[in-house]
Amino acid sequence: MSRVLLVDDDALLTELLTEYLTAEGLNVNSVPDGEAGVQEILSGQYDVVVLDSMMPKMNGLDVLKNVRNQSKVPIIMLTAKGDDIDRIIGLEMGADDYVPKPCTPRELLARINAILRRAQQSGEQSASPNSISVSDVVLYPAKRQAAIKDVPLELTSTEFNLLEVLMRHAGQVVSKETLSVEALDRKLAKFDRSIDVHISSIRHKLGDASLIQTVRGLGYLFVKN
Repeated sequence: MSRVLLVDDDALLTELLTEYLTAEGLNVNSVPDGEAGVQEILSGQYDVVVLDSMMPKMNGLDVLKNVRNQSKVPIIMLTAKGDDIDRIIGLEMGADDYVPKPCTPRELLARINAILRRAQQSGEQSASPNSISVSDVVLYPAKRQAAIKDVPLELTSTEFNLLEVLMRHAGQVVSKETLSVEALDRKLAKFDRSIDVHISSIRHKLGDASLIQTVRGLGYLFVKN
């Protein structure tokens, strides 16, 4: 049974989400503020974290900042509807996905299941080959680890998924729509910039922006040397 942590000070929403997600077969725990959220996230007990952006003691972005260098657990941010700046900053700081509030339990469940499914599929695909190597970058799908020139890459779960899709299609242009379906396991929403933000972060971590090229109007291409 997959374990989900809710970090949100909205008691009514947390109760509603806990009841719904539990009925759908998930093991759910919740904490009401950011400080407690950091402690729980770093406990390593959870498969997915749902993190509210606005909370007492420590907001969601500060929680991200405190945990991302120590934990790769997938994190879904809950952000105010229309607050694009917080969403982009959250993705840049290591959030894997976001859901605007108010959200329906069904939508949140779909995002959680997408992350869990993608992690499982990545493990299943890893049977052969054991590694993927392109242009000094090596991915180990079974371990969900990556390195460039033998230097480990600290990627979030979603960043790893995106890089894996691009490398499996190295030398080919991959559309944003395909990346969203194969890496995030959901269709690309209108005006959704999450793919662009994640790609920008991957480029930064690779230390060589030329490895992933933008093909205007079409998508992205991982350069195959």
